[in-house]
Amino acid sequence: MLNKYVLTILTLSLSRLVFAQDPQFTQFYAAPLYLNPAFAGSALAPRITANYRNQWPAITNYVTTMVSFDHYFDKYNSGVGLLIQNDNQGQGRIQSTDIGLQYAYQFQVGEASFVRLGLQGSYVNRSVNYFGLTTGDQFTDRGFITGSVSGDPTLVANQPTKKYIDFSTGGLFYSDWFWIGAAAHHINRPDQGFFVGGRERLPVKASIHAGLRIPLGGFTGLADEMDREISFSPVVMYKHQGKYDQLDLGAYLTYSPLTIGAYYRGIPFKKYNQTLNNHDAVALLAGWRMDKFSIGYSYDVTISTLGNSGGSHELSISYIFDKPEGRRPGVKKKDKKLPCPKF
Repeated sequence: MLNKYVLTILTLSLSRLVFAQDPQFTQFYAAPLYLNPAFAGSALAPRITANYRNQWPAITNYVTTMVSFDHYFDKYNSGVGLLIQNDNQGQGRIQSTDIGLQYAYQFQVGEASFVRLGLQGSYVNRSVNYFGLTTGDQFTDRGFITGSVSGDPTLVANQPTKKYIDFSTGGLFYSDWFWIGAAAHHINRPDQGFFVGGRERLPVKASIHAGLRIPLGGFTGLADEMDREISFSPVVMYKHQGKYDQLDLGAYLTYSPLTIGAYYRGIPFKKYNQTLNNHDAVALLAGWRMDKFSIGYSYDVTISTLGNSGGSHELSISYIFDKPEGRRPGVKKKDKKLPCPKF
């Protein structure tokens, strides 16, 4: 418990010197609205998604939970989305709740290729909870002073809550076998610091994500190929925020209803200094998709100098509802679902 309190105080003390970074998901395609607002409505039907991530439980809990809902309107070539995210750092000592609304517009640019453009506006409420924390001025040589209130300047100079508006945007280009997208979050660089009178701008998070879906039907020699999806999907994502960047390289193998995958996170050829490498984690995942329901689990093995962190556990659940019959009679239009993985 002492280590968790020390980490919280350290985070507050250094908040003038370092920039916060966004929570991340290993199964980033299982959190499509969080990855890129252009994914709003990309299922072409009502969809609800839930995500849970517990990072480094052996050191101090970083727990992120998220629920999203999106829907596509054929008549307007438009998708809308609602995203609710809660992030807890250090047993809830620092919490952030984000409620975002998204809009995406889709148009066709080729025989089987499409472009989607998306926007997002969010309301964010961050808070810090000092309850249970003790500082040096509450102790004497005889021990803790019962009933004392800390006058530590690190705590006094902080306000307990911070509220702000945040904006993001993104785009996607895809066909039935590949996709590439880019997103920029926090484009207005909101002030998200706790220090009174401080200006702690949240850095823009820029990301590029792409992949291929390679059908394996006809190559496996299995008699039931026509009844299930058999495919291989290599994927990549690069993101940059503040002074830090990161590369995710992975691949999925689908033999429906089962999907398995593996990821490497880091940039092996880059070092931030002579002692700090840019290796982060190796992740394994498994997903099960049956009809309109899918569930996935992944575990990150830490390979950085952080050591025995307990890794990271992540769970995703998604359900796609039946598409409502709303298209006008006589109107024919080609709609293509994104070929990217569901996990």
